[in-house]
Amino acid sequence: MRKALFAVVALLSLTLSAQEPAPDAAGRGQDPFSAATFSAMRLRAVGPALMSGRVSAIAVHPGDKQTWYVGVASGGVWKTVNAGITWTPVFQNEGAYSVGAVVIDQKNPATIWVGSGEANNQRSVGYGDGIYRSDDGGRTWRNLGLKTSEHIGRIVVDPRDSNVVFAAAYGPLWTAGGDRGLYKTIDGGKSWTKVLEISEHTGISDVAMDPHDPEVLLAVAHQRRRHAWTLIHGGPESGLHKSTDGGKTWRRVREGIPGGDLGRIVLSFSPAKQGLVYAKVEPATGSVAIFASLDSGDSWERRGNVQAQPMYYKNIHADPKTPERLYVPSVQTQVSDDGGRTFRNLGERSKHVDNHFVWIDPDNTDHLLEGCDGGLYETWDRGRLWRHFTNLSVTQFYNVDVDNASPIYNIFGGTQDNSTLGGPSRSRGPQGPTNNDWFIVTGGDGFVARVDPTDTNIVYAESQYGGIVRLDRRTSERVNIKPVEGKGEPPLRFNWESPFIMSPHNPSRLYFGANRLFRSDDRGNTWRAISPDLTRQTDRNLLPVMGKVWPPEAIAQHQSTATWGNISALAESRKRDGLLYVGTDDGLIQFSYDAGATWRKSENPPGLPDYKTHGVYVQRIFASKNDESVVYAVYENSKNGDFKPYVYKSANKGATWTSIAGDLPASGPALSFAEDHVNPNLLFVGTEFGLFFTTDGGQKWIRLRNNLPTIAVRDLAIQERENDLVLGTFGRGFYVLDDYSPLRQVNTAVFQRDAHIFATKPAMLAVPETGRARGSQGEQLWMGENLPDGAVFTYWVRDAPRTARQRRQDAARAAEAKKETPPYPSQAELTAEVDEEAPQTFLTVADASGKVVRRLTVPGTRGIHRYVWNLRGVPTTAGGGFGGGGAGGGGGGGDDDDSDPPVVPGGTGGGAFVAPGTYKATLSRRVGGALTTLGAEQAFTVVADPAAAIPPAARTTAIDYQDRVAKLQRSFTGALEQGNNLRTRTTAIRRALVDSPADLKMLDEAARFDQRVLAVLRKLRGDETLRGLESGSPSAIQQRVNSAVAGARGLTGVPTGTQQLNYSIAVDELAAEITKLRALEAELKKFEQQMEAAGVAYTPGRWPGQ
Repeated sequence: MRKALFAVVALLSLTLSAQEPAPDAAGRGQDPFSAATFSAMRLRAVGPALMSGRVSAIAVHPGDKQTWYVGVASGGVWKTVNAGITWTPVFQNEGAYSVGAVVIDQKNPATIWVGSGEANNQRSVGYGDGIYRSDDGGRTWRNLGLKTSEHIGRIVVDPRDSNVVFAAAYGPLWTAGGDRGLYKTIDGGKSWTKVLEISEHTGISDVAMDPHDPEVLLAVAHQRRRHAWTLIHGGPESGLHKSTDGGKTWRRVREGIPGGDLGRIVLSFSPAKQGLVYAKVEPATGSVAIFASLDSGDSWERRGNVQAQPMYYKNIHADPKTPERLYVPSVQTQVSDDGGRTFRNLGERSKHVDNHFVWIDPDNTDHLLEGCDGGLYETWDRGRLWRHFTNLSVTQFYNVDVDNASPIYNIFGGTQDNSTLGGPSRSRGPQGPTNNDWFIVTGGDGFVARVDPTDTNIVYAESQYGGIVRLDRRTSERVNIKPVEGKGEPPLRFNWESPFIMSPHNPSRLYFGANRLFRSDDRGNTWRAISPDLTRQTDRNLLPVMGKVWPPEAIAQHQSTATWGNISALAESRKRDGLLYVGTDDGLIQFSYDAGATWRKSENPPGLPDYKTHGVYVQRIFASKNDESVVYAVYENSKNGDFKPYVYKSANKGATWTSIAGDLPASGPALSFAEDHVNPNLLFVGTEFGLFFTTDGGQKWIRLRNNLPTIAVRDLAIQERENDLVLGTFGRGFYVLDDYSPLRQVNTAVFQRDAHIFATKPAMLAVPETGRARGSQGEQLWMGENLPDGAVFTYWVRDAPRTARQRRQDAARAAEAKKETPPYPSQAELTAEVDEEAPQTFLTVADASGKVVRRLTVPGTRGIHRYVWNLRGVPTTAGGGFGGGGAGGGGGGGDDDDSDPPVVPGGTGGGAFVAPGTYKATLSRRVGGALTTLGAEQAFTVVADPAAAIPPAARTTAIDYQDRVAKLQRSFTGALEQGNNLRTRTTAIRRALVDSPADLKMLDEAARFDQRVLAVLRKLRGDETLRGLESGSPSAIQQRVNSAVAGARGLTGVPTGTQQLNYSIAVDELAAEITKLRALEAELKKFEQQMEAAGVAYTPGRWPGQ
């Protein structure tokens, strides 16, 4: 995974050129309002990885135990080839992000099967689009069908024939139908046959193949349904089925299995004992228990109770060597050493709970890998001590917020079972933010986090069901401020992620939603209700599920479901104090124009399904930042099995609504929303599968995929000072779209121009921290992607440049299209084509006086590009490198660059920093030797680092010093190059003289000359012999130049006295050595004339015939 930008790289191109099939070769004629045009607007992953996220499946290569595939519940599949030191996301751009099963073909380990859609039945479950297969170890994937299964419980590959595969299609959780049942393929997934079907409500949650007889299979049928208001986790159709003929025929197994309704059954055959199979059974009454069969599932006996919640934990694992040992992942993983009769906790010290999958090393059963809500763990002593992999950035964020800390703002968000976290949006170092930069605000399942805009040390953070605290980061003091009902009042009903906001008019005023809306005017110390119950107040127990009303004894009824009828969304207008909007989980929008004194109700806007009794879940309410009358609403209907996006706008404060879903994909619920604070027509929507934006208020939506994998975008926040869009994803951490402001500037007029530089935000003059990216901490150190330092230019180019050859080929194609014969080029024309310079596009930066301070070669293909200038001036040496010149220089500590690859290819370093002030940028193009200006110039500012308190007079002194040092560096580099050149020539002369008939006295003279050159070089760069003796040696001119240059290039302020002293000495000493070199050069030319006269063989640098 590319995790960091190497900040020492001075100039980075952020260009991902928009190159897609076009009506003509230059790109003219294609619609500029397309995803390809905006591909340079790249999102950056900032993590974190310290808490990781829910792991649902683990597969280890049978012949290489360093190679693992880890399936993440909502974060794709990750591969390591070095036992977890580094990871690569190999399943991240497919049609689904949620993973229920990962299986390696044991006969052909390069073949990997993935079942998309995790197979737990929690409220935060992701869904998939069928079965995937890779035949190259995860590099490429094919979707092989069962697209409406939504959840795959298990995949089993026949060990005798890799083309024979069984897939347990669990089927949709939120509705009936879909690909539901046990499916079999005999052609490697090209086609599937349903070999076991129960009903439209009941799918196959598990399938197990007898390792001793692959013709024997057990399959689990499970009847279940979840909605916003309830869960039913079993029924009469649940049960166990067996086949003894490879799935051709099936019979239901009843002997020893509890009668009546059943919940979920989970299976595991023992590889260590033929006929032994274990089952975790969820009965209608009583405890979840382990059952065992000694006849491959024909009959069963109850062994012992186990602490488990089958709704959330779907696996058990028989030890491959010890028949009586069984692992049962749950809140605490439980292990039995007596065949399931008794259990003890495996051991969770220094480890996250809520376990989902255990891989047991078949060669060393003390070695385990375990996936849980906190990510991936490894133990070599069966659970006594654990290693946590803190380099898997798969955190599931429900919400995101930002503060206004300067110059680097912080990001906050609540996670699924991994606390509420906060950390920096970038870093000053060569690496991006690391896990050590993040901190925990509060524990539990984290949700809304809000930061006081007047005091960024005050953070409000929420956990499940309304548990809210106020944190003072200065003291780490957390105060519980959850509102409660008054004496004699009915209990409050809180959402799993209860909405909470700070008033934009007074940060001490808080609003918090239960089933009533609460207000605090003292930062949560006291609360008062300002509304009645704002929900429908429907009795959820009377709502039909799967065609009937279920009794109180229904299996796991309402488990892990909030007490229904609560506030799910909340907003206050920043344009009008007291204009409040509330959305509920049962489909109502309530609004108050008078700070809660009175309320009005809105429900079922046009196009939204009308369920009468329960409505559609209100996911988000957003009061416009630009217009008091405008409010937006996002409805999320996946909990009724409907995956369409529902996004609405009201222009009259909620009285009436209009859909603005436009051309958003029909499959992928809208989950989050943001409105630009400058342009009211620039809107963002996060969906189940990605990020979209519109520049026309919602008619046309454009997807931004750029470095963002297929993932649910649960929340959006805008950092208005920086114009950054921050994404909270559910399974891949936080992402940042840096400075999206060009999106508010795009329009048809801009795209009609030959080129356009968008307004560039002020660039801060920051000196990056030095050092290697990972230092000496090893490759396992996780780093987020960093924002490059400097000015980020975003520019549009309408047409790609065309060379003479391309223009000739264009004309030939046009002639052929008209059935004409194109003229054949002349020899002179063909030669001219070969000799033509490649077209170049330049971005030129000039100061306020018009003086050019930097000219950069930038991409010039059609599309929007981004390019970063690191605020350094013209380099003092060719190629843009930096150093005293020649050998030497700083840095080191290792031979290899340990930084991750930059986000995109970089550029050159440049000289010293420019001064704060106003600058102008222009685009130009050189084609065929002719330079043409493109578009208009764009002014921008360079501002000082607020942490660097440098007075103006000091900056003037520093700039003067930088100019003088630049001249010194150029002179030194040239002198050293000339000295090396003279040494090269004298070395060649001495070799040539040995093989020539010339007088050997000439050889003596050449040797003396060589020693004189060497003496100058030693003065320039130091005496290597003395350095080797470590007995002390005089400071070389190069050392003094390097010191002087460090004071100019590495600082923005006045250099030290020592640096200035070194500068003065270097100037004087260098002048003397340059005089010597010039004299030596003149002497050498005369000597070479003598060599020519003596007939000595040619040597480099000598003109023949001298």
